[in-house]
Amino acid sequence: MSNILFIMTGANEWTLDDGSRHLTGFWAEEAAVPLEAFKNAGHTITVATPGGVVPPVDAGSLSDDDNGGAARAAEIRAIVETAPEFATPVDLAGIVTADFDAVFVPGGHGPMEDLAVNADSGRALTEFVTAGKPVGVICHGPAALLAAVDTDGVNSFAGRTVAAFTNEEERLAGLAPKAKWLLEDRLREAGVNVVVGVPFEPHVEVDGNVITGQNPSSSAPVADAFLKQL
Repeated sequence: MSNILFIMTGANEWTLDDGSRHLTGFWAEEAAVPLEAFKNAGHTITVATPGGVVPPVDAGSLSDDDNGGAARAAEIRAIVETAPEFATPVDLAGIVTADFDAVFVPGGHGPMEDLAVNADSGRALTEFVTAGKPVGVICHGPAALLAAVDTDGVNSFAGRTVAAFTNEEERLAGLAPKAKWLLEDRLREAGVNVVVGVPFEPHVEVDGNVITGQNPSSSAPVADAFLKQL
């Protein structure tokens, strides 16, 4: 069985273009669904965050509406609230990637605030992708790819094809006009090939050892594709 590193945000706020703060964190479904799928398959998960802080969950992602009803929302909340992996993170700065077989990055707007500029996260992702180990990322999680640069300053995922939360989805969610920058734009500027699917519909891209999902509804299919890599 494999040891999987979850790189997760430690930010509970996202700074908007006018300097105001939008309460956020990680998106529950994007972390809980893969976590359960990987554990049920017998794999071991270690969560790492900047500074080793407990990853904050976006309260909005726990609602009934965002989880397809009360029953499913209760299941997601139970995983987030009781999984020991979320409650006992380690510090990203001390991560040795050789100790892990793969890495997964859940989304939420939190990664736009911290992982997008976190050198420890960027180093780890560069080492994983360079070593050919599976790299799974979903929704706003690809913001973490922006910090993954080599010694020449070239993005380690340049030329790779990914799915990520799109400009259109950000617009439909109502936050595009308030954002300092949009994820799809920044990834393209870094040389990453972003394939855009239907807004809020499941969409997974697999490019070698890089497995990505566009949005929360992609959580289960991206976890399945990731497991096939393992």
